[in-house]
Amino acid sequence: MNNLQAISNNAYDLVIIGGGINGAGVVRDAALRGLKTLLIEKNDFSSGSTSWSTRLIHGGLRYLETFEFSLVRESLQEREILLHIAPHLVKPLLLTIPIYRDRSRPYWKIQAGMFLYDILSFDKSLLSHRMLPKRKFQQLFPDLDPEGLCGGAQYYDCQVAYAERLCLENILSAQAAGATVLNYVQVKQLHQGGNRIDSLSCCDRFTGEEVKVKLSDRGVVVNTSGPWVDQILESITANGLTSSRSGSKKIGPTKGSHIIVDPFPGAPITALYVEAKTDGRPFFIIPWLGRYLIGTTDQHFQGNLDRIKADNDEIDYLLNETNRVIPIAGLSRQDVKFTYSGVRPLPWEEGKQPGKITRKHIICDRTPAGIVNLISLIGGKLTTYRQVAEEIVNAVYQKLGEKAPACSTQNQPLPGAILPNDSRLKKALDDYRDVISPSSIHHLFSIYGARAIEVLALTDCSSDLAEVITPDLPDIKAQIVYAVNSELARTLVDIARRRTSVAMLRNYGLDLLPVMTEVLTKHCGWSSQDCDRQVKEYYTYIQQNCIPDYQLTDLKIWDRG
Repeated sequence: MNNLQAISNNAYDLVIIGGGINGAGVVRDAALRGLKTLLIEKNDFSSGSTSWSTRLIHGGLRYLETFEFSLVRESLQEREILLHIAPHLVKPLLLTIPIYRDRSRPYWKIQAGMFLYDILSFDKSLLSHRMLPKRKFQQLFPDLDPEGLCGGAQYYDCQVAYAERLCLENILSAQAAGATVLNYVQVKQLHQGGNRIDSLSCCDRFTGEEVKVKLSDRGVVVNTSGPWVDQILESITANGLTSSRSGSKKIGPTKGSHIIVDPFPGAPITALYVEAKTDGRPFFIIPWLGRYLIGTTDQHFQGNLDRIKADNDEIDYLLNETNRVIPIAGLSRQDVKFTYSGVRPLPWEEGKQPGKITRKHIICDRTPAGIVNLISLIGGKLTTYRQVAEEIVNAVYQKLGEKAPACSTQNQPLPGAILPNDSRLKKALDDYRDVISPSSIHHLFSIYGARAIEVLALTDCSSDLAEVITPDLPDIKAQIVYAVNSELARTLVDIARRRTSVAMLRNYGLDLLPVMTEVLTKHCGWSSQDCDRQVKEYYTYIQQNCIPDYQLTDLKIWDRG
């Protein structure tokens, strides 16, 4: 539970609005440098754009076409840093590009891009690219569309299968360093006094309790709310009156949707980075936790930022394009096991096609009202969050009128990081082999890293927590308790969708709700009324965000009987 009364008695050097990956990076960096810091998130941490990404840590190969070499270089540097500070979460991923004669990017262009990518990642620990002539490519990928095939290219980037947990570990690290972090608290208004924001009105979305958060005399507000940046700027008030102080529109969101399917005929052994046959835009087919993640789409978005869902046309587009590049796949709507969709908080660039809008981030501290202690982040990628946070915290110190202490986040591992020669996995396999399967123990270390020991320790007190949540998955009941007691989870969606991935891997998590609520009642003090309310809210969330509309009507998956 959030202690809002204690918060109201403090004055903060830095208040961060938005608990996605960028806000999480800022709060960690600021706390480690000694600032009195508060982070406020209106939903759960990582519940927005972070949670709906393609789950890649990559340099952005296609940004070379738009000559954004500095962005690619920065991304590749950050990829290498994340491999070292979060090795339990960020893993090397081999990607394959099939090259076709009739597509928009010819063989020579791909080859040139590969060489440039290697040059820009000269200090990498990953292997360099290799080009595959047609015959070799067909030996390795016999099921890919042969029409017009010239060959292919292979290179390494990285995957963060649990993107939400990368965000969460930054949050937990910040909390351990002294920061205050709040989820499900919404900023209602930013109050302006003179040329400064001096306080924020906030509301706990569970209890309805309201609080005014005060800034210190030189305190700064950082707006990392992603697609909601403009909404936050529009909430600025002076003398109780709201005016158009946000100025021109900052965010031009584009929608990206993904689908998840089981392994299918012709499913590739590596990730595929392919061009759609109909319109030439690139998309990915990626092995992910025993399934395949396919995406993403890219289109302008004008709707409700709190109600985003992959529509039937987007799903059909991804299915059809996958079937075109892998003709034996035969994927249909019935093969879709989960969908997710979100928006990219890109800079507003009127008239530009979504794929042409820059992916560079912008740190904006200018407002028409002349407010001097407000910084807004526009854009930002999962890959570069740490560097972006370093830039923002440096800017905060400049506004504070102080010399910025050195940033340590490029060298300081995240809480779950397992470094070479760590013996904890081996010890856990020895200690718990009689009660927990090796596959579950390995799974826990892949999610929590070194912190898996804390999850396993819960089973020492209650043996039932060593049981799996469902025989189909390696997750154990202790993870449910750990999510609530140690990872700031407050809802069933938090647990099933962001602390674990069971919702994405097992019938939207619907079958697992009775087990989860039983554990929460027994071990976390949830009442039957709490559980009933949470189950209803879980169904609503899954219906509104994850289950395709055609499944709701055709398969009646929404019918609870």
